[in-house]
Amino acid sequence: MTLLVLASASPSRRTVLRQAGITPLVRVSDVDEDALVAREGLTAAADVAQALATAKAQSVAARDDLHVTDADAAADPGVFERDGERRLLIGCDSVLELDGEVFGKPGTPERARLLWSRMAGREAALHSGHWLIDLDSGQEAGATSTALIRTADIRGDELEAYLATGEPLAVAGALTIDGFGGPFVTGITGDHHGVLGLSLPLVRELAGQLGHFWPDLWDHRR
Repeated sequence: MTLLVLASASPSRRTVLRQAGITPLVRVSDVDEDALVAREGLTAAADVAQALATAKAQSVAARDDLHVTDADAAADPGVFERDGERRLLIGCDSVLELDGEVFGKPGTPERARLLWSRMAGREAALHSGHWLIDLDSGQEAGATSTALIRTADIRGDELEAYLATGEPLAVAGALTIDGFGGPFVTGITGDHHGVLGLSLPLVRELAGQLGHFWPDLWDHRR
């Protein structure tokens, strides 16, 4: 049995895992993303995604609250009754690449509007970095998934209505496929889970590299 610790506050990533039969123990990192990118001098989108994912995982791995608490057990009755026999931690980060530029979460309506004015009706690349740490052995593994996203040509009142939902302000590249933005993504080339910030096939592969049997992460095993 393996307990999965997710070093991310992303609702989308947690939902992806839960739909795959895994309820993660969430522990959010405190990595200063902008400072890290500036310090490392990163410019390539895939490098940014991978570096941030790695930093978030390693930051959380250094903490001392990576065991199931009474609060965790109360939040998910029947799932977090106890720790797993093994513990696996995953950190993730996603960024959008358009015209060679890197875009994370816009944060403001103005920035989201500007980004959509450039990418509406076009194709962009969404990079999601993953970094896994076996908390018992200390072994680590990571990789980045990339998916190409084609967007609808939304402008004017329709775009303003989408911005008013607040959703695009808090997601990489100002779009997501699992909410209000779903109808504005007209096609995906690559793993659609990666667009949600966590590529299940890639995570399974990386977990296997660290000696973890994927079904051991499923909730019914605990």
